[in-house]
Amino acid sequence: MNDAVIWHDVECGGYGADLPLWRELASSAGGPILDLGAGTGRVTLDLAAAGHDLTALDSDPVLLEALAERARARGLDVRCVTADAREPGAIGRFSLILAPMQFMQVLGGEPARAAVLAGVAACLAPGGVFAAAISDLDEAIAAEDAEPPLPDIGERQGWTYSSLPLDVRPEEGGVAVEWLRQVVSPAGELTEKRHTQVLDSLAPGELEAEASAHGLRPEARHEIPHTMEYIGSTVIVCRR
Repeated sequence: MNDAVIWHDVECGGYGADLPLWRELASSAGGPILDLGAGTGRVTLDLAAAGHDLTALDSDPVLLEALAERARARGLDVRCVTADAREPGAIGRFSLILAPMQFMQVLGGEPARAAVLAGVAACLAPGGVFAAAISDLDEAIAAEDAEPPLPDIGERQGWTYSSLPLDVRPEEGGVAVEWLRQVVSPAGELTEKRHTQVLDSLAPGELEAEASAHGLRPEARHEIPHTMEYIGSTVIVCRR
């Protein structure tokens, strides 16, 4: 299995606090659904298993290959599109477009978000819904007396993979989150490296204003609670 797939599964695959909301929105969508930044299919496969018409979009073909293989293994009909969400092209019209986790915060700033929102507006059917989760980065910075976080752990064919959050530090326009990724071979050999992801600071009101500029009318907010493993988020819901 490809390293990118393994780490995506280890660091993102265990998150499920948002799934009830995506299921609720999907049930009322009444048409095709597009999952932005679908990765290995955490959200896509869950909704497809419930009988919804899913298209998964991601810029990483390796992650989408894993998603497609998992869909076939489960007998699910999922369409996979390898594309940059800033330039999705003519991929169809959707009743619901989802941007889970911190997708809108890893794009690299307002110009990139504007391009994504323009694509969303072009792909949404009239009356369609766009829903995006935004994490409160203040929650990501732990108090000095906070308990150290537990690592995310996965196993593949006798290999053990561990991802431990090491540091969350302010960056211009956001924060940088650093993880220690450790791999233990079946023979007990340890290798490790550090991985850093920069997240844009983005308040719900900011994204709602940016969405409004593209004809996406803010309609509701939903709170996804903080868990021991993951920071909380606000999901904004906009309608075309």
